[in-house]
Amino acid sequence: MITNHFLGLLMLSILQPINALPVAPGNTVNLLGTSQEKDDGRILQRSKRGWMWNQFFLLEEYTGNDNQYVGKLHSNMDRGDGNVKYILTGEGVGSLFLIDENSGDIHATKRLDREERAIYTLHATVVDKRTNETLEADTEFNIKIHDINDNEPKFSKDLYFASVPEMSDVGTSVIQVTATDADDQTYGNSAKLVYSILQGQPYFSVDSDNGTIRTALPNMDRETKENYQVVIQAKDMAGQMGGLSGTTTVSITLSDENDSPPRFANHTFRLSTLESAEVGAAIGRIKANDADVGRNAEMQYSIVDRDGQDMFTIISDQNTQEGVIRVKKQLDYEKQRTYSFKVEVTNTYLDPRFMYSPNPPFKDDAMVRVTIEDVDEPPVFSRNPYIIEVHEDTAAGSFVGVVSARDPDADNNSVKYSIDRHTDLERLFNIDSVNGTITTLKGLDREMSKWHNISVVATEISNPRQTTRVPVFIKVLDVNDNAPEFAMYYETFVCENGGHLFKTLQTTFNFSNPLFLSSAIHPLDNTARILTRRAGFSRREMNTYLLPVVISDNDYPIQSSTSTLTVNVCACDSRGNMQSCNTEALLSAGLSTGALVAILLCVIILLMIVVLFAALRRQQRKKEPLIISKEDVRDNVVSYNDEGGGEEDTQAFDIGTLRNPEVMDANKLRRDIIPEMLFPFQRTSPIKDNADVREFIHGRLHENDSDPTAPPYDSLATYAYEGSGSLAESLSSLESGCVEGDQEYDYLSNWGPPFKKLADMYIGKDTARET
Repeated sequence: MITNHFLGLLMLSILQPINALPVAPGNTVNLLGTSQEKDDGRILQRSKRGWMWNQFFLLEEYTGNDNQYVGKLHSNMDRGDGNVKYILTGEGVGSLFLIDENSGDIHATKRLDREERAIYTLHATVVDKRTNETLEADTEFNIKIHDINDNEPKFSKDLYFASVPEMSDVGTSVIQVTATDADDQTYGNSAKLVYSILQGQPYFSVDSDNGTIRTALPNMDRETKENYQVVIQAKDMAGQMGGLSGTTTVSITLSDENDSPPRFANHTFRLSTLESAEVGAAIGRIKANDADVGRNAEMQYSIVDRDGQDMFTIISDQNTQEGVIRVKKQLDYEKQRTYSFKVEVTNTYLDPRFMYSPNPPFKDDAMVRVTIEDVDEPPVFSRNPYIIEVHEDTAAGSFVGVVSARDPDADNNSVKYSIDRHTDLERLFNIDSVNGTITTLKGLDREMSKWHNISVVATEISNPRQTTRVPVFIKVLDVNDNAPEFAMYYETFVCENGGHLFKTLQTTFNFSNPLFLSSAIHPLDNTARILTRRAGFSRREMNTYLLPVVISDNDYPIQSSTSTLTVNVCACDSRGNMQSCNTEALLSAGLSTGALVAILLCVIILLMIVVLFAALRRQQRKKEPLIISKEDVRDNVVSYNDEGGGEEDTQAFDIGTLRNPEVMDANKLRRDIIPEMLFPFQRTSPIKDNADVREFIHGRLHENDSDPTAPPYDSLATYAYEGSGSLAESLSSLESGCVEGDQEYDYLSNWGPPFKKLADMYIGKDTARET
C-alpha cells in the first residue's frame, strides 16, 4: 500500500497524461511551468497537472480482517483546509471500493479474485464543498489485480483412451494431453506448466512442454501385454517446488498387427468316415491357433498332397477359423480303406513387415489320416438302365434279356431278382430270381404297345433291406402280322353317259373286274385310282355295283384282305356333276326308310299327348258335386292332392288306412296350427272295434264337428291318414272330439275383414241359441 501512495506522490507527469485546466485570461503557462511569448506578443502560461497517478495495483486473495488499502487520490487544488471533496464512481464503487471524501483514501471491502476479474475502471472528481464547484474534471483510472499462484493445472478429462500399434518404433506418438491453469499467463510463473510421467515407465514417455505421450520401448508385443495405464502430471511454477499440480490417467491399448503366424497345436489329425458318406459331406475339422485377433487371425487351409486333393477338399469356417474337410468323390471301402495327406494353413491377410520374421516360415502344416469304415451296401447293377429289344410274335415263355447285379461289399453276398408288379400290371414278363433272365408270360403285340417299361429289383439275400431298382425298357419290334385294310369306308358314283375317274384309295390293293380297272400305286402314300373299263352305264340294268378289292402288302410274310367298294350309277350333267341317283342311293346318301318312319311315329305320338293333355285340362275345369250319393262312403271321401302327403304318405288317398285305423297313432297333432293351441285339446284314440268304414267315418265326423280347432264349416275335410313322420301329424279332422255346441267363435272377430262373414254367422248363431 505504501508503494501505491509513494508512486502517487512522486510521479507527477511521468505515468499519466496532462490534464489541461482552465487558463486565466492574459496568463501563459508552458509545459515546464515557464511562460513563453507568442509571435503576436501574447504570453501563454501552462497549468500544472492535477492528478498524480492513473493506475493502482492490488494483490488478489487478501486474507486480512480489515478493509484492504488500495491507494490515495490527491489534487493540488486541495490546500488542506477541508474544503475539497473527492468523489469516486465506476465499477464496484460502494460495494467493492470505498473512498474517504476528505482525504481521498481508497479501500477494498472484499477479497478479490483475479480469475473472476483482473481490472476495474473507476472515475474520480474533485469538487468544492462550499460552492459544489468542480475543481478537477472527471478523470478515469484503473485498479489492476495482481495475480498470485492460487489455481492448480487441470486436464480436460480425468481418463483418456488411446491406442498404438504393437511392435511400433521408439518415439511413436500415442496421444497428447493438455492441462490449463487459470492463473495469469503474463505475470510470473504461476501458469507455466511442466508435464511429467508418474506411472507407465519404462514403456512410455511424455514431452514436458506439450504433454505428448510417446512409446519408450521397442517391439512391444500385444500378445504379451495389451493394456497399459499411464499417469501424467502437469505442474505450474515451471515445475519448481511450491507449485501446484494436476494429474490424469491415460489408458493405452496396443492394437493388433499380423505379427504372429498360425500354428497347429497337434501336427497329426485322425479322422474316420463311412464309405456311404455323400459327396460334399463334412467328415471332420482341424484347427490351427493364431495369437492375433480379428482380421489378422483369419486363416485359410489347403490340401497339398495329390492323394488327398483327389478325394477330399477343405474349406475354412469363418466363424471358428477351423478347417472343414469334405468328401470330394464317392468313397469305396473295398478299393481303399485309408487316406493320408498334408494340410497347410496360412493367414488370409499377410503383413509384409513380418513375413520375414526371425522364425520363418510364416505358415504351418499337419498330417491328416482318414480311415474309411465299411457299410453294407445294396446290390449294384452292371448297367443302368437296360434297353432290350424283342419281336412282337415272340411266344409266351420266350427269352427277352438278362440283367445282372452284384453285392459291392467284400463279403459278396448272393442276390435275388424280382419284377416290381406295379410296373407290370398285365403280368407280361417274368424273371428268374437266381440268374436274372427275363422271359415273356404272354404274347406281345406292337400295335397295342411299342414299349414296356418295368422295374427289376435286386435284393441281397442275407439282408433283404438292401435292395436296388433298375429300369428295364423293352422295345417291341414290328412283325408283318396285320393285313392291310381300307383307311375308311369308300362309296362313290359313276355317270350313266360315260367313264369317269371317281376315287383315290389310300392303300395298296389289286383286283380283277370286267367293268373297272386300277392305275399304278403311288409310291409315297400307298394310294391308287380306279377307272371304268367301258363308256356307259344304265341305272335300269344295275344301279349299284359292289366292287370287292383284294388288298395286300409287300413285306414277308405277305398279308392280304378283301374290302368292298360301293359304286352307285347316277345321272350327271355334261360336266360330270351328279344330278340324281336311284331311290336307294339317295336314301343311303341321306336317311334310311326306317329312320323316316321312326321320326313320323314320334311326331304322331307327341300330337296325341298334346291332345290328351288338353282334354284332361278341360275336364278338370268342369265343376262336379263333391258328394253324389250319401250311401257311397268312398265317394264321400274327397282327396286334395295339393295338400301334399307327409314323410311316409306318398299317396293322396289310401283306403287301406281307413280300413285299418289301428295303425294310426293316438297323439297326432294338427300341422296347420301352432302346437301351442289357443284351445288345448286332447284327441281321443281311434275306436279299436270299428271294423266297418261307415262307422269309422261317422265317428270321425262327430269328432270333427265337436273340435273347436277344426276349420270353418264350409271347408272340405280329408279323412285320410297322413303318416307318422310329420311333426304336425294328420291334417284330417277325423279325430275331433267336441260337438258344435261347445265351440266358441268369439276369436273370429279378431281375425280381420276376411273372416267377418264367418264371425257374423257363428257368433249370431251362438247368440240365438242362448236366447
